[in-house]
Amino acid sequence: MSDAFLLSLAGISATLLGTFTLGVFFYLDSSRHQQRGSGVAADRYMRSGARWVFAAYSLPLFVPLVLAGVGPRWAAASFALLGAALVAATVDTSRRITAEGATRMSPSVTVNEVATTVLVLLLVVLPWAAGGWLPHPSAFVPSLLLALVAAFTSTATFIMYSFDRAGDGAADEAVDGEERRPSGAG
Repeated sequence: MSDAFLLSLAGISATLLGTFTLGVFFYLDSSRHQQRGSGVAADRYMRSGARWVFAAYSLPLFVPLVLAGVGPRWAAASFALLGAALVAATVDTSRRITAEGATRMSPSVTVNEVATTVLVLLLVVLPWAAGGWLPHPSAFVPSLLLALVAAFTSTATFIMYSFDRAGDGAADEAVDGEERRPSGAG
C-alpha cells in the first residue's frame, strides 16, 4: 500500500465531497427547494441523506490521510470513529425514509437506501474481519472504496431523483396551464 495510492484516494474523495457540497448549496438556493417549504418529511430525509453523504465521503478522505501521515493505530481509531458516525447517519436516514410523506419518494431512493445500509454494515466490519484488532493498512482499502462507491451512488440517486421531480413539476405546470387556457368555444 503506497502513500501515493492513499493520497489519490483521499483526493478523489475530497473532489467528490466538494462537488456534492456545491450541489447542496445550489439546491438550497433553488426555487425547487424554496417552493417545498420547511418541515416536509421528504425534506427532512434529504437533510439526513446529505449528512449521510458527508459522513460517507469523510471516511475515504480522512482515513487514508491518517494512514499516510500518522500510521495504522490512529487510522484504526479514525476509521472506528468515522464508521460509527456513518452507522449513526445510516440509522437516521433509514428512520427518516419510513416517515409519513417520505415514502412518496422515488423507488430508486428506497433501493439505494437498502443497498447503502447493507454496504455500510459490510464496510464497517470488513477491516477488522480481514486484519484483526489492528488491521494492516491494506485491510482498510476495500472498506474505503465501498464507502466511496456508496456515497457516489447516493449522490447520483439524489441527482436523478431531483431531475425526476423537476420533470414532474414541469408536467404539472403544463397541465395547470392547459386548464387555465380559455377554450375557443365560448
